[in-house]
Amino acid sequence: MSKAPLMPMATAVWLVENTSLTFKQIADFCKMHEVEVQGIADGEVAKGIVGYNPIISGQLTEEEIKLSSNDENRSLNIIDEEVEVKNTDNKVKKYIPLSKRQDKPDSALWLLKNHTTLKDSQIAKLVGVTKNSVSSIRNKSYWNYNSLNAKDPVAMGLITQKDLLKAIEKAERRIIREKKDKEKSSNLNKN
Repeated sequence: MSKAPLMPMATAVWLVENTSLTFKQIADFCKMHEVEVQGIADGEVAKGIVGYNPIISGQLTEEEIKLSSNDENRSLNIIDEEVEVKNTDNKVKKYIPLSKRQDKPDSALWLLKNHTTLKDSQIAKLVGVTKNSVSSIRNKSYWNYNSLNAKDPVAMGLITQKDLLKAIEKAERRIIREKKDKEKSSNLNKN
């Protein structure tokens, strides 16, 4: 069984608008009913759906479309290559609305009070403020310190619980490692 293209309805819209393929060819390729494709052509189905070019997405070639356009009995063949989907969660910066940006220092204060094992750099990275801001909040020298109210960044929607737990686990591993290193050096000094 052949695969359907990404976004079949939008692909069908593009094929109807940009090729001379038959409704049957488009329907077979997009795994739709021929009547649906005819409805797209008549403007009764898929109103407001923007066409999706299957050539740009690498699912079809211009040659494939030309071959099928010249022979109405020939069906379109999808390019069946495995597309590698990379997880870019760590690299994508999450947009924080202006209304929530004022909550960042409050969240940094909450993390400083409730998770003392976290380093300033970890808090800065989590909440999205500078390390200097976190240090000044810790030292109570932040320009607006008296107006800060400690607020849970997870509850505020600034970070996920998963991100917070990862940071806490990392901090705990660092503390254990530092403790072992300290014991090791003190044992060496005794000898």
